Amino acid sequence: MSTVIAATGLTKRYKNATALDGASFRIESGRIVGLIGPNGAGKTTALKAILGLTDFQGELSVLGLDPRKQRGKLMEQVCFIADVAVLPRWIRVREAVDFVANTHPRFDRRKCEAFLARTRLTPGLRVKQMSKGMIVQLHLALVMAIDARLLVLDEPTLGLDILYRKQFYQNLLEDYFDEDKTIIVTTHQVEEVEHILTDLMFIRDGKIVLDADMDSVGERFAEVMVGADKAAAARALRPLDERQVFGKSIFLFDGADRAVLEGLGEVRRPSVSDLFVATMKGTYA
Repeated sequence: MSTVIAATGLTKRYKNATALDGASFRIESGRIVGLIGPNGAGKTTALKAILGLTDFQGELSVLGLDPRKQRGKLMEQVCFIADVAVLPRWIRVREAVDFVANTHPRFDRRKCEAFLARTRLTPGLRVKQMSKGMIVQLHLALVMAIDARLLVLDEPTLGLDILYRKQFYQNLLEDYFDEDKTIIVTTHQVEEVEHILTDLMFIRDGKIVLDADMDSVGERFAEVMVGADKAAAARALRPLDERQVFGKSIFLFDGADRAVLEGLGEVRRPSVSDLFVATMKGTYA
């Protein structure tokens, strides 16, 4: 397994704000990493640094390259899908395919056309005639036909209905991802990507506050539903979070003894969204 991204002390300051504050992390090949954080936490700035779209302080290596100095070479091996469609409204499907085929050395036209054949997109259809879901399908077809080692997704399904969102991630797993590729995804719809993630990173105020693989997350964190008679004992163990559901308390613990927790009530693995809410409490205070 090789390191795809290595960041040390990644910092980005604007005139009146700090977007990244000494963030350090490593991402290995063949992983699907969820970079999750509230608005303004530094997610998009981190992605821009990785893609060579912004300057920064600190050390950052992407596929062994410096994105500040070697962006042209880097982008031969990286693909990006943003939350805002970047395809011109006048372009037709066949023109978009021709453009990418003539500009990217790692583009496979047959693979792109095979994906498009499973959609309602026709060669003569213009972007301005498409729904947002169809635009995402076109963008995905173009990107998945490029043999890139790193795929960066920034809120890729924003504004799509649930059918398109599920299809998007299914296509991603079945038609694109393999052990030689790495995917970074940011999204606010955490529950929809939880099942595909291998690794989880939480970012808050420009700092990485959680960086772990999903197996470690399951071992480290636990939720317990506790009756009123044992609530005080649960609070004495200093939980990360407490919430009320149907007259009972649900406590979230970090690194607590499982045997002790089982004596309090039903122990289960917390969802990523519940873990995120507990970790980010106070962010919007």
